[in-house]
Amino acid sequence: MDSLLTVKEAAEYLHCHPQTIYRNNALPYIDIPGIGKRYDPGDLKEYLDNNKYKHIPESPQVLDNHNVTLTFPPDYGINRSNESGGSEMAKAKTKSRFNFGNGAIYTRITKKGKIRWYLDYKDSEGNRIQRVAASSNTKEEAVYALNEATSKVFDEKYDIQRRKRKIGFTEFSQIYLKDYAMVVKKSWKTDQSRMTLLKDYFNDTELRKINQSAIRKFIASREKTGNTQSTINRYMALLRKMFNYAIEEGFLENNPMDRIKSFSEKDNLKERILSRDEEAILMEESSPHLKSIIVIALNTGMRLGKILNLRWDQIDMDNQTIKVDNTKNGRSRTIPVNDTLYKEIDKLKNRKNNKPFVFFNEETGKPLTTVKTAFKAACRRAGIEGLRMHDLRHTFGSRLIQRGADIETVRSLMGHNSIAITQRYLHSTETLKRKSVDLLSADHAKSN
Repeated sequence: MDSLLTVKEAAEYLHCHPQTIYRNNALPYIDIPGIGKRYDPGDLKEYLDNNKYKHIPESPQVLDNHNVTLTFPPDYGINRSNESGGSEMAKAKTKSRFNFGNGAIYTRITKKGKIRWYLDYKDSEGNRIQRVAASSNTKEEAVYALNEATSKVFDEKYDIQRRKRKIGFTEFSQIYLKDYAMVVKKSWKTDQSRMTLLKDYFNDTELRKINQSAIRKFIASREKTGNTQSTINRYMALLRKMFNYAIEEGFLENNPMDRIKSFSEKDNLKERILSRDEEAILMEESSPHLKSIIVIALNTGMRLGKILNLRWDQIDMDNQTIKVDNTKNGRSRTIPVNDTLYKEIDKLKNRKNNKPFVFFNEETGKPLTTVKTAFKAACRRAGIEGLRMHDLRHTFGSRLIQRGADIETVRSLMGHNSIAITQRYLHSTETLKRKSVDLLSADHAKSN
């Protein structure tokens, strides 16, 4: 049993993507009840020795932020990169474009400030195709979409017909989770959690029979149970992504979510900005380690999870920067360290104790998982109501806007995908505008 490989281990052994393993039914495997598929290294080696084409042309293996390995049959028909990393596609001049053997992906920013991914590849006739990857929000998803598109080119070139079959929602949800979400999404556990409710509602309904009417009934049922519009939007986003994947896999031709609009969330934004007076009282009522966490949050805008998992090797005291990696949007960013934060980090270095993490559990040496109880207690002692830890991130963004920082800089510092998200902080300047205009009335009163 110990010598058998999991799907991911088999993928590493064969130097391919896990989805290649899932979809290549010719690979010898052992199905263990209660555990799933396992692979014997010896059987895999024998398979490689006996097969001309060692891997099917499925999704790529993402090795790091800039390198992707693709495996195709020798006569796949797609222009490959040369030894220097170039291809017939334009060479990537910036980090917004990534070239691979079967094409490229790149980003463009829309007029509304949204970052959108595009595909660049050639069809079966050799014509260049450039189109938006509609369902892709991250680099990994765009790479997946590129490989799906070029796989279809392969099917068309060699007249390969994929057999369509009926499939129920519950069965497909497991395929989506295992073959897509768990492979390309960092937030797949969130999808898994929401999917439980979706499966309870749609059950084994055939995927093709879930139309707009059925989805609207689902939305109405969630409203009746008291779900907020923002919560319902999250379920709608998951359904949209699932149906797009079903189209890519050949289970559907059209997405029933295409004409269903999400609810507006402008009026649902729960933002609480910490005032300077409240900040001073909160600091007095906080323990040393909580105080340090608050200082980092207010001066970097980092999410709590990133602060609690902050490592010393992410902090460059010489250049006064903090590198935030493995972010929500899949891209890393660098945040400058100001004088206030520099002094606080300098204090923390004295209790480092040779641990890799800035904030760690004294008993286990592992990073802290939560400060919820300590934060609530500090707010209670300070007499501050309605403040969440995440509001410190909102406070960071609002304070930058109030002090004249341009919105694109704020977007970059906070790691927002779209500038539309950052624009929510513009409302915080309205009070200041009002006070400024009122000064004119005060001057007029004095002159009279």
